[in-house]
Amino acid sequence: MTDEEPRRVPQEAERKRGAGEAERDAILRALTPVVDGIAATFGPVCEVVLHDYRRPESSVVAVAGTVTGRTVGGAMSEIGMRVLARGDEAADELNYVTRTGSGRLLKSSTMVLRDSAGAVFGALCVNVDVTEVGRVQSLLAALSGTGAPSADTPVTTFGDDIDSVVDALLDAHLARQGQTWAGLDRAARLDLFRGLDERGVFAVRRAVEQIAARLGISRASAYNYLSQARATAAPDSHDTPEGAAP
Repeated sequence: MTDEEPRRVPQEAERKRGAGEAERDAILRALTPVVDGIAATFGPVCEVVLHDYRRPESSVVAVAGTVTGRTVGGAMSEIGMRVLARGDEAADELNYVTRTGSGRLLKSSTMVLRDSAGAVFGALCVNVDVTEVGRVQSLLAALSGTGAPSADTPVTTFGDDIDSVVDALLDAHLARQGQTWAGLDRAARLDLFRGLDERGVFAVRRAVEQIAARLGISRASAYNYLSQARATAAPDSHDTPEGAAP
């Protein structure tokens, strides 16, 4: 092997990486007018969001509609974090129902974006506000005596700040445990970190520091809990999405 040959390997890898990034950028550009077209077709009850998961903290690259108040440069929500955590194993999630913090009922779909190599790098998401439909259903159910629809629809935190999404996921996990951090035993603490990891929280920059500060522990302790949680995670530990808008 000549001196030139070792240098060609990283150069070739870099060239392929650059070509892959260019392809992904081209796909996002091609989908941008689709975002406006879908939203215009369904009207003011519809919001369409295009995400680039290479930038979790500012993944929104195009948005049309105002259902959740998202803006370009905004962050992903829980569903995006789960897609990010599952990587190339992620699949489309269609027609799931969630609720905003203000009580609006949404029907949503998340369609993952892949490059020609099959790698997941983003998502096209559609949120339709079906609040009024739900109210009509409740009225008809009351009139017919068949009962009202279930109110156990999960709540999703929306916002352009990724920190608020991370905080909401942490609060939700602690609420399910019915305990504060101080009241959790070691197994429950590992379960908390494992659950957050499975939802993609630690793919976000500074998430470990944010979680540590919220729990009142050192960053080193947080990294230690995360390492132990990953070491003891079950091989098939990804749970079914609980329903969160993209």
